[in-house]
Amino acid sequence: MTAALAIRTATHTTTDLAPTVYTTAAQHPALVYLARLAPGSQRAMRDALDVIADVATGGACDHLSMPWHMIRYEHSEAIRAQLATRYNHRTVNKQLSALRQVLKTAWRLGLMDAETYHRAADVENVKGAAPAQAESGRALELGEFMALVASCQDGSAAGARDAAILAVGYACGLRRAEIAGLHTADFDPQAGTLVIRGKRNKTRIVPIANGARAALEDWLSVRGAVPGPIFLRIRKGDHIGQEGLTAQAIYNILQSRADAAGVKDFTPHDLRRTYAGDLLDAGADIVTVQKLMGHSNTATTAGYDRRDSRAKAKAAAKLHFPYRKAGT
Repeated sequence: MTAALAIRTATHTTTDLAPTVYTTAAQHPALVYLARLAPGSQRAMRDALDVIADVATGGACDHLSMPWHMIRYEHSEAIRAQLATRYNHRTVNKQLSALRQVLKTAWRLGLMDAETYHRAADVENVKGAAPAQAESGRALELGEFMALVASCQDGSAAGARDAAILAVGYACGLRRAEIAGLHTADFDPQAGTLVIRGKRNKTRIVPIANGARAALEDWLSVRGAVPGPIFLRIRKGDHIGQEGLTAQAIYNILQSRADAAGVKDFTPHDLRRTYAGDLLDAGADIVTVQKLMGHSNTATTAGYDRRDSRAKAKAAAKLHFPYRKAGT
């Protein structure tokens, strides 16, 4: 049974969400909503809206052709039910958040009346439990960092740049979009700090010290003093361009460095995860770590605390099951 059929069956009507064409981009609820997001968020929420459109219409629509202003409460509930069977609760709730925002935009554009909008948007999040951030990814070990840095120290401009990317990713705990968004004016060599523009345009100042600062300064000396993005594209022949890197390029560079260093795959967020865990392991208080990472509350930061996971592992190791491995 398709999602569209499920909606009709549940409501006993023939109402269908058929593909539509909005007159202009300025009147398109999804495009107007996406336009106000940061580039990284745009991709994530566009994908979420594509999933919703696919689920709601049985594959007939995407985020562009979906008649968002025609969604009613019964549609929202059916969409929620279908999503909950396919994805974990955190993914579903992100998708529902995107749906609510597009419905609000449709109302603001005058495409829905207030009562219809509020009813359609009044769909509850899906409850569930998920592992803490510290348990859902992985932390890098010192030996892995040594191998990664060694792979970068080949005398090339790309190597200098990639070492600096690793440095700010780990030693400053930056998101990949934050790494890509760094500009030369954001680095204060006198204070040894970086100005970071994070989610929802929040700004924070993060110190950079020791080897991480040395790696950044070495790259800047190779890069040159021309104002602009700190991290630039490097073309064949090790020629430094003038275009800044995207968040996806940061991800790809780290994947390539992992392969070159013989290190198990990791994501940019694993550098951030390692940063938080290492600070907490070293005795930094959680409020300080929260501010350094740009979290709105300490509950989010607590999800990166590895100490609880280690306590669980230590407790489990005390149990004895009387079995010996075959051949021993």
